[in-house]
Parts: sequence; C-alpha cells; structure tokens
Amino acid sequence: MKNFEPDHFFEEIQKASSMMLKAIGEDLKREGLIDTPKRVAKSLQFLTKGYKENPKDVIGDAIFHQESTEMILVKDVEIYSLCEHHMLPFFGKAHIAYIPNKKIIGLSKISRVVEIFTRRLQIQERLTDQIANCIDECLSPFGVAVVIKASHMCMQMRGQDKQNKLITTTMLGSFQTDPNLRSQFLSLLHSDF
Repeated sequence: MKNFEPDHFFEEIQKASSMMLKAIGEDLKREGLIDTPKRVAKSLQFLTKGYKENPKDVIGDAIFHQESTEMILVKDVEIYSLCEHHMLPFFGKAHIAYIPNKKIIGLSKISRVVEIFTRRLQIQERLTDQIANCIDECLSPFGVAVVIKASHMCMQMRGQDKQNKLITTTMLGSFQTDPNLRSQFLSLLHSDF
C-alpha cells in the first residue's frame, strides 16, 4: 500500500468495494449505494494514512532539554484502528509514560505518534510495542511504559460475540526492571487527577 499513488489507491479500493457489494448481492445502482465505493475509498485513505507518515518526522524538533528525571505520563489518548485480521475497528485508550534522560517531547507529539501507528492495519499487541519503541528510540529515556485498553469489533460483532476488552502493556528500561516504578505507573492509571 505504501507504493500506491493516491489516484491508483483510490481507484483500486473503489473497484474492490464494488466487487464486495456485488458479491453480497447488493445492487450498486441502489440510491444508498451509488457513491459507496467512493466513500469507502476515501475512508480507507484516511484510516490507513499512517503508512505514509514517519513518526520520527512528526516529532521533528519537538524534543527539548530538561533535567527532570520524574515520570511523565500522558493518559487517555484515544485510539481508533483497524485490525489486520478482519479490517474491523478496535478502539480504546492508550496511556504512555516515560522517565526523561535530559530530553522531553512536546505533549501533542505523543498523541501524533499514537495516531500514526493506529492509522495502519494493526494488532493491539504490536501497536503497544511500536509506540513504546518509538518513544524509546527518539528520546533515549530511562524507561518507557505503554498500556492500551481497547474494544475489538471482531470479537464483539462477529465470531465470539463477546463484550470484552483487551489490555496490552509494554514496559522498557526502568519500568521493566524497577517494580516500584511500575507500580507507581499502574496506580497513576487508576487515579482521577
């Protein structure tokens, strides 16, 4: 998908959408479906735009010198992605913490990093790792922790038909080796402030 020119991508997705609609027995000339292939193509362009974005480019020069070595935590970053197994949505919240090693990142950039990785076909386990590894590579902090809690439509709308959530974690550096730091992080996730 990375190599598709925008017009080619759009055209191919429209064709595929038309084929799927025909395959399930729909009439492409029905009023509600006339523009559906175009809408699907436009939607998928947006939902997969993360393939064309590099999180390191988005971070750019938004890294600043800071002597603090106390935990920085960004809670409740909304995530919306498509699972790679069924191309159905999963959504929830990500919580990202790091212990600075003389460098901090602009707050909005953390949310942008999350968005770039969610705008690709994903599995939640990989998404959690990608966010943590990106923060780790860009800042070289003493530690990084990421927790994601999400609902998966592939479980809730089909197959299992269960209303559950998946929680994934990635702990790097001091969050992995220091149980007190990990406990502090996890307790902050449950706090209301």
